[in-house]
Amino acid sequence: MRFVSTRNPKDVVSFEEAVFRGLAPDGGLYHPVERLDLASLYERLGPEKGFVDVSYEMVRLLFGDEFSEEEAGRLVERAFPFSPVLRELTGSILLLELFHGPSCAFKDFGASFLASCMEVFLSRREGRAVILTATSGDTGSAVAQAFHGRRHIDVVILYPSGRVSPLQEKQLTTLGGNVHALEVAGSFDDCQRMVKEAFLDRELRERCPLTSANSINLGRLVPQSFYYVWAYAQLKARGDRPFFCVPSGNFGNLTAGVYAWWWGMPVRGFLAATNVNDVVPEYLSTGVFTPRSSVRTLSNAMDVGNPSNFERLLALFEGDHRRMAAVIRGERVTDEETLDTIARYWREREVFLDPHTAVGVKASERLLERERGVAPVVTLATAHPGKFLEVVEDALGIRPPLPPQLEEVLAKEKRAVKIPNTLEALKAFLLDLWG
Repeated sequence: MRFVSTRNPKDVVSFEEAVFRGLAPDGGLYHPVERLDLASLYERLGPEKGFVDVSYEMVRLLFGDEFSEEEAGRLVERAFPFSPVLRELTGSILLLELFHGPSCAFKDFGASFLASCMEVFLSRREGRAVILTATSGDTGSAVAQAFHGRRHIDVVILYPSGRVSPLQEKQLTTLGGNVHALEVAGSFDDCQRMVKEAFLDRELRERCPLTSANSINLGRLVPQSFYYVWAYAQLKARGDRPFFCVPSGNFGNLTAGVYAWWWGMPVRGFLAATNVNDVVPEYLSTGVFTPRSSVRTLSNAMDVGNPSNFERLLALFEGDHRRMAAVIRGERVTDEETLDTIARYWREREVFLDPHTAVGVKASERLLERERGVAPVVTLATAHPGKFLEVVEDALGIRPPLPPQLEEVLAKEKRAVKIPNTLEALKAFLLDLWG
């Protein structure tokens, strides 16, 4: 498989190059050149296949020229000691639970696969890398957990002091080893600015092998297609072609599912479920894309007013609104509807939903009311409700239980280095780390 920038079709790179570059030099995002036909894979898959088995098949077919079969096997086993779970919520709605990894969010799948890929690539040449990333909470915890203990890699995570939840801060700051947490005196925007300035600093680039693990990296995006394929395999014996509902903010998760369809997976379609930050549903209904400042909501990981991965969707559908709208529908859900959905499913079924999953469930209900023949709708459950204790408690009056991995981290000691919000402070830390 080869990849090109969304802004320059002549910039053709390998998967390894795309992984370590992250963003293309022209500012575009890497996406596949070829439309691979994986129909033979989908025909032979069935519910007996575990997630690691499905992931191995996908790696072998997509990246067979980059990893040997032995390397592919080791890669997926190291990347995925956890698995998605498919559960029935109602007779027509299934939940694809993606929160059984170390940070209890769907981002574990992409981050862990990226870490395993980098580890393989670096070990071949005895190279090293310094992962530099900024976080407002959730992404950083997934990256920290995924890269902890990886050979040849150090991780430096910047987070805004006093602006992440106590639980998120513990997930970032209690690992130690090759994971270094920097508590920045400032905002998330300051953290992001400092990271961008570091990547542009000539001395740092020459002396320190910096790379990124942010959400636009292709190495985080492609593996998210694997759990769509696994879910399809689980339902195949029932003769069902699923409709996928994806709670969407930056649209990487939805893009990964659309890739699986593009490679031949039989599905009925996709539903992009957003909160009031609905620029993509608006585009799907009108053909006009109008980015705007994001609005703060209860489903805060989806508060994105100009989703970067929409550029990949436009490239895949060659800018054709009608073609995209034939595959993807959009739905907007308010905070009031989100709280009502959380309360209703606890009251009627004793099921806890986090606010992002609740947006997806409400959108799925509307789809089923409006259109016949779309069931089953597989709604992606993107985070454990325990990660959003305050929102769930506000809806129910009780707190959901924490999973063991979150309980354990609360008891650990925080280890972070406090720095001012300047490039000079970050640069000094990096050069000292790298020696």
